Amino acid sequence: MNDSISITDQLGRSIHFETRPTRIVSLVPSITELLIDMGLESEVVGRTLFCIHPERIKQSIPQIGGTKTLKIEQIKALQPTIIIANKEENTMAQIDELTSLFPVYISDIKTIDEAFAFITDMGVLFNQSNQSNAIKQSIQSLLNQLQLMSKPGLKVAYLIWKEPLMAVAGNTYIHALLKHLNWVNVFEQCTERYPQTSVAELNDLEADLVLLSSEPFPFKAKHQEQFSQEGLRAKTVLVNGELYSWYGSRLLHVAEEFTNCIHQINALV
Repeated sequence: MNDSISITDQLGRSIHFETRPTRIVSLVPSITELLIDMGLESEVVGRTLFCIHPERIKQSIPQIGGTKTLKIEQIKALQPTIIIANKEENTMAQIDELTSLFPVYISDIKTIDEAFAFITDMGVLFNQSNQSNAIKQSIQSLLNQLQLMSKPGLKVAYLIWKEPLMAVAGNTYIHALLKHLNWVNVFEQCTERYPQTSVAELNDLEADLVLLSSEPFPFKAKHQEQFSQEGLRAKTVLVNGELYSWYGSRLLHVAEEFTNCIHQINALV
């Protein structure tokens, strides 16, 4: 029986395995949770500091540094048979070093379709296609429900940083999700993926709604008050960044929270 697997990652790199890889180091929080939801918890031998879902893995799976501050020697000691990384969330210099030592699948996810393609690849790679297909179907169903609930045509800005003030533009997964909700990202046409902005510009763009994410900058209620004092005309909502930026199975765990978020926004605008 031939157990060999060949797969092409999302940077177009071909990776070949003589046998299915069973020692996984995951370098991205949303990917770690996805792998566990696919039934691979016993095979994940390393995770980052920010891989915190489900809670129990903080005790059971060794931590190998932050997503951009990986501890290479610790990863070497784990002797992974595959490493799962992401072009944006990890530092490519470190990924290049790891690629010289171990097989590395690099994801690059900017659309919902690319997120689904990645989940499909994980199912193929780890012989868990039934689980990955079920997860995709559940996510698609939830996304369709959210789309039907949301008010179409809202002009939205999604902020990820405070000083300097930064938003998400097109060519990002967050933008793809906003678009799926039938909202208009006021920064869609920016050439930078994460443009700097200001209250004056948000007013000029006539944003109806400004979403203040919990990550990477942890916006709080005090920041809403600051924006109001600075003359921001748009409504502001504090949102859990995991709802909008985690492209694995996290959506299924926070379905009720996302639904409540949409209801809150509908009531506000």
